[in-house]
Amino acid sequence: MSTGLLYHAWGIRGYRYLRTTYCKGGIRFGIEQAPGTFRCSNCGSFQVIKSGQVVRRFHSLPVGPHAVSIELPVQRLWCCGCGKTRQARISFADERRSYTRAFERYATELCRHMTMLDVSNHLGVGWDVIKDIQSRYLLRRFARPKLKNLKHIAVDEISVGKGQRFVTVVLDLDSGAVVFVGEGKGADSLDLFWRRLNGAHARIVAVATDMSNAYTLAVRQHLPKAIHVFDRFHVVKLFNEKLTVLRRRLYAAASDALQKQVLKGTRWLLLKNPQNLDPEKNEQQRLEQALALNKPLAAAYYLKEDLRQFWEQESRADAERFLDDWLARARAARLEVLYQLAQTLARHREGLLAWYDCPISTGPLEGTNTKIKLMQRQAYGFRDREFFKLKIYALHKTRVELIG
Repeated sequence: MSTGLLYHAWGIRGYRYLRTTYCKGGIRFGIEQAPGTFRCSNCGSFQVIKSGQVVRRFHSLPVGPHAVSIELPVQRLWCCGCGKTRQARISFADERRSYTRAFERYATELCRHMTMLDVSNHLGVGWDVIKDIQSRYLLRRFARPKLKNLKHIAVDEISVGKGQRFVTVVLDLDSGAVVFVGEGKGADSLDLFWRRLNGAHARIVAVATDMSNAYTLAVRQHLPKAIHVFDRFHVVKLFNEKLTVLRRRLYAAASDALQKQVLKGTRWLLLKNPQNLDPEKNEQQRLEQALALNKPLAAAYYLKEDLRQFWEQESRADAERFLDDWLARARAARLEVLYQLAQTLARHREGLLAWYDCPISTGPLEGTNTKIKLMQRQAYGFRDREFFKLKIYALHKTRVELIG
């Protein structure tokens, strides 16, 4: 075999071919460092004296179905300049690694299309080797996302395991990339992000969050000039929760058997968008029957549907008039859950109207959260939290359906 083939096929340069050994299920190439090329790995001096050697094997690119390993007697050298003994530098592999750089690049590319378990089985190495390769790649690419050019961001927390374990995720709404993952939820989980953002001198134009007091105070403190938009998804979600509570109370208070029977199967019908009701299952008729039998439920349901129009007004002024009218009708309904909701929305009035100054939402972040949960299920969870965070940072560059 020529040294040219070693270089072009396996990325090995500056070594001489010795032999080929065929072992069970694989091929082993023996090489040695060319004489006269030994130099100190620290200072680069050629004034060195050989001081023993150790044989090492490195995983390299496979040939068809056969695994390939490179066998190299690694020389130890005593440097006259440094006065210390060190191992000769290996040009085709990184320190403390059992695989070549060509093998690392190949495995990294395969991980874009296959699970880590599939890649390890294909290459005939342990799963931990592939994880090490992917971790190193993710660290190089995504460990510290650049924050300087951030303009529009969304912030939300996501449950990532049993026992109420959460992470707080910050998404760049312009690029779709996750730029921060913090442990826990609430304002404290964002402390490191605010420090990095301040150091990057980023100029945030707008922030989308839910209506929690923790996020409101944090944004007001750290981004006082940014437009703070309360996400419409969370507003509708809050109303749906109130509607579910009302239906449950009405069901418990109902004395008529027919009324109980009608209310029992209407939870999801009340939460669905009207255009999504299934005509084959008579969902529209069942919903109308339930609303006809219960006026409080009908009042709450129609107010829920009317609220969706808040984000469809022609201007901010129209939205203000619509919101004032809606709040008045919600309070006039004399239902506790509607009154509480009206009070909540009144307190967050400016954040709701801010949508007309900058129409952003946490919708893209909700999609990212769904991908994170899918990634967790396919990997059967992540024990290594730092590796899990790196996978989240790389999520916008990954085919989620095959991530592992």
